[in-house]
Amino acid sequence: MSQKIYSSFASAIDEIQDGATIIAGGFGLCGIPEKAIIALRDKGVKNLTIVSNNCGVDDWGLGLLLANRQIKKMIASYVGENKTFEHQYLNGELEVELVPQGTLAERIRAGGAGIPAFYTPTGVGTPVAEGKEQKVFDGKTYILEKAITGDFAFVKAWKADPFGNLVYRRTARNFNPIAAMAGKVTIAEVEELVGTGELDPNFIHTPGIYVQRVLQGENYEKRIERRTVRA
Repeated sequence: MSQKIYSSFASAIDEIQDGATIIAGGFGLCGIPEKAIIALRDKGVKNLTIVSNNCGVDDWGLGLLLANRQIKKMIASYVGENKTFEHQYLNGELEVELVPQGTLAERIRAGGAGIPAFYTPTGVGTPVAEGKEQKVFDGKTYILEKAITGDFAFVKAWKADPFGNLVYRRTARNFNPIAAMAGKVTIAEVEELVGTGELDPNFIHTPGIYVQRVLQGENYEKRIERRTVRA
């Protein structure tokens, strides 16, 4: 059996301590590493910095860590759908760094690629640019954005093999591939664990070199943030 395969989420996250920075895949509630998040809530570590597109909802996803007051700082591009987030931020209990969505994706991707920083026109002339280096290229102003890396990365995939090669399903791919690249230790939870050679190499989204730990989860809820139907 591969040394990358873990039998429990508690053992996979055992090394995570107070003050850690964790990059989490997912978009809304789609493709979130929900089992790893629950294990982190149960572990009770505090003062975490979480990097993710958003912070779940009040009773699910990363919102569980907020409710348990485990997050010190949130780096995200969207913070709606979560009253707990709003309450903690307005009361000065939560530090928030809002990042334009494309910039957030590129900062994480750059971190995984070993690129320390990059210039982008996004945010020029807005509060996003405050305190950041600016430079003009071909008559256009750009701001310098620093890459993001994490002590750990949590990702959710559809399938994995014992080497940690991952395949995501449709839109559940979202931020997961870049999150997997940017963590010093990447923990991947999957719906299906297959044997060596069963994944077509042409369709692997995240090579196993980026993944240190793999777990198979069960009974994924796959909630919808806001169900809307016609009257």
